Amino acid sequence: MKLENTSTAIKAYEKLAEVNSKLNCLVTSVKPAKEGIPIVLKDNVSTAGILTTASCRILENYIPVYNAHIVDKLNENGFACIGKASMDELAMGGTNLTAVTGPCKNPYDLNRISGGSSGGSAVLVASGVVPVSIGSDTGDSIRKPASFNGIVGVKPTYGRISRYGIIPYASSLDHVGYFTTCVKDAAKMLEVLAGRDDRDMTSSYKEVLPYSSLLNSDMNGKKILVFKNVTDAISNKEVINEFNCIVNSLKEKGAIIKEVYFDETLMKAILPTYYIIANAEATTNHSNLDGISFGRRVDGDSVDEIMMKSRTEGFGPWIKKRFVVGSYALFEENQDRIFRKAQKIRRMIVDEVMKELKDADALMAPAAPGKAPLINESSSDELTDEYLIADNHMAIGNFGGLPSMTLPMGYVDNMPIGVNITCNRFKEEDMFNIALAIENITGLADKTKEVF
Repeated sequence: MKLENTSTAIKAYEKLAEVNSKLNCLVTSVKPAKEGIPIVLKDNVSTAGILTTASCRILENYIPVYNAHIVDKLNENGFACIGKASMDELAMGGTNLTAVTGPCKNPYDLNRISGGSSGGSAVLVASGVVPVSIGSDTGDSIRKPASFNGIVGVKPTYGRISRYGIIPYASSLDHVGYFTTCVKDAAKMLEVLAGRDDRDMTSSYKEVLPYSSLLNSDMNGKKILVFKNVTDAISNKEVINEFNCIVNSLKEKGAIIKEVYFDETLMKAILPTYYIIANAEATTNHSNLDGISFGRRVDGDSVDEIMMKSRTEGFGPWIKKRFVVGSYALFEENQDRIFRKAQKIRRMIVDEVMKELKDADALMAPAAPGKAPLINESSSDELTDEYLIADNHMAIGNFGGLPSMTLPMGYVDNMPIGVNITCNRFKEEDMFNIALAIENITGLADKTKEVF
C-alpha cells in the first residue's frame, strides 16, 4: 500500500523535474510548503494562487483565487500537491497529444502515448513519482490512461465527488477521479475525496463508507457480466487471452459468469452520441473563454474583434473542431434532429445495459483493444467495431453515472493492458471488492516503471 509507505513530498518534488524532462507530463511544479503524501493534480483543478491552464493557450496566465473542493479535502487529509499535470487541451481528447506543452509520453515506451485526457496524472503515478494523482473522466479519460500505463484508475458514481472548482468539459458527463497503484489505495482515496458539497448541487448526500476497511475479495456468488460486444470486436488475441484467464480464475473462485450481448446498433452509437452531447455542452461551458473576462487576451479594435482573435489564437485546431460540432448541434433548427436525439439514444444505451446490470454485480471487459499506440501512429479506422465499440465502450459509465475502474490485466509486448469493471450506482464497495480479487489473481499491485 503506497499511501502508507510513500516517500516524502520534498523528495518527490526533487524527482519531478528529472522525470518530466523525459515524459513531458507537467505544466507547473509546486514546491510543497510542508511534508505530506505527495500528489499531483490534473491542470483543470483550480488551485488558489497557482497557475491552472487546462493545458490550453487561452488560459496560459490564469491563476484562480480559490481552491477546488477536492484540494481543500486533500490538504485536510495530509496530502501535499507538488505539481499540476499535463492533459489534453480543456480535457477534450483521449491521447494527451493536444496539450499546449506538447505530447505526454508513456514511461514504458517513450515513443508511445500516455492516453488522455488525464495522461500527465497517469504517468506520474506509473513512473513512481507520486503514489496517487487526480484526474477527471468525461468518456474514459482516467480509465484509458490507467490501462495504457499499468495502474489503477477510478471514476466513481456521478455526484460521489464534488466537481466544484474543476474546469468543466461536459457537465452531464464529467466525473472527478484518481489514479493509484493498488486497489486498497484506490478505496482509501474515495474515503478522502467523496462527500456532499453544497457548492456542487449534483454532489450526493449518500453516506461515504469506509471502503478500505470493507475490502473483501470473496467472489462466491458474485455475478459478473462479460461484455461480449467488446471482446468480439477485439482482434488482438493476446488481450483476449489475458482477459479470459482472469474470467476463468474468477469463476474458479466462485463467481457466476454470464456473457451478455447488447444491441449492436446502440453499441456502435456510443461514440457519435458522446461526441454530440459532450461537444454541445463544452461549447456552452467554454463560452466564457472570450479574452475579456480572464485568460489570454489578444488586442483588437472592438470587443467582438478581441473575442474573435483571442479565441482564434487561444484554442488549438482539435478544440475548434469540437466547438464547431457542438455549435452545430445546438443551432435551434438542429436541436431536435441532433442534440435531443443524441440524448434519447444515450438513455436507450443506458437502459439496455442497466436491464442486465441491475441483477448483477459488475460488467467486465478489456479497457482497450490493445497497448498504447505510438505517438506518430495514424488514427484507427473509425468505422470498425474495434474502434467504435472496443475503444469507446467505457463512455457507458459516463452516460449512466456508474462507478467504473480500470486496473492492470497483464502485458502485451512488454506494454501494460487493463481490465475494466463497471458497477451499479453507488456500489463502489462491490467494485473495489471485485477489483481486489482481480488484483490478487494478476499479482500486479504496486507496479511502477522507472524512467531512464
